[in-house]
Amino acid sequence: MQPPSRRTFLALGLLIAAGGALTACTDQHDAAPGTPAGDHRPDPDEPVRLRAVAATDTLLAGYDALLPQSPQLQSLRAEVAQHRAALAAGLPTTPTPTPATGPLPTTTSAVTTPAALATLERQTAQSRLADLGAASPRLARLLASVSASGVLHAVALGDDAPAPAPAPSPSATGDPATAFQDALSAEHAAVYGYGVVGARLPDAQRTDARTALAAHQARRDAWQRLLTGTGATPAPAAAGYQLPFPVTDAAAATRLAAHLETRLTTVYADLVATAPTTRRTLAADALRECALRATRWGAAPTPFPGLPDQTTPSTPTPSTPSTP
Repeated sequence: MQPPSRRTFLALGLLIAAGGALTACTDQHDAAPGTPAGDHRPDPDEPVRLRAVAATDTLLAGYDALLPQSPQLQSLRAEVAQHRAALAAGLPTTPTPTPATGPLPTTTSAVTTPAALATLERQTAQSRLADLGAASPRLARLLASVSASGVLHAVALGDDAPAPAPAPSPSATGDPATAFQDALSAEHAAVYGYGVVGARLPDAQRTDARTALAAHQARRDAWQRLLTGTGATPAPAAAGYQLPFPVTDAAAATRLAAHLETRLTTVYADLVATAPTTRRTLAADALRECALRATRWGAAPTPFPGLPDQTTPSTPTPSTPSTP
């Protein structure tokens, strides 16, 4: 990779701006306009939440089956318990069990090894995505985040099989232009960011940076094609960007890669909420991939990848490029 031009800086501010705008939109989707305070109407998300909680209870039982001989799994189980609490928010104290969407071939009785538990984690993570289209924007964002966390758990348990690719999305019922323009801008920033990363890494790590760069270029191109297909003009890369911190050595480059991927998980978690329902799996797939790469670059683990309760660095701001 070539060293960056002196005129060019990294646009991590774009990631933050996009994530903030998407979050603001997301928080406005769930309350019906004109609903009086205290008007307790049936929660349309309740069937989805019940299915998600049932799947999580099966997963927790799998952890409990292994904990006596594998106490080191307690930290992962604690995250799954946090998932259950978030998914059960607003449900009755003792919800009636509801079958999870999609088959979960690995039963609790079959969970006798960490490998079997990893399989159950991955199957459960995939089952979360089946309900994305039926959920409200906020719940869909939560489901996508919990699904990404489940894939991270599966990897931590030793399952390194690639996750299934999302099914081709049917024609959208809404306009994806605004939501995907933000994602495209974030990917423009990531593509340049990995140029900075690769220029500072030793040869042994540079292959990882090239692989990540190629993945972000593919995402960028996919969003450009999607936008063009809707008649929108894809947003171009910004003229000037600013690094969130100096990148002068391999350690800083590694931190920058982790920072890039972590910021993108926020963008894609919010994209799940703002995209048309038929496009949500595309955003959830991107969220999962960014969460995996963030972990590989050393980002601090979180039970809810992409959600605003995670610990994040301070917000950088765009800058006008300097002259040589």
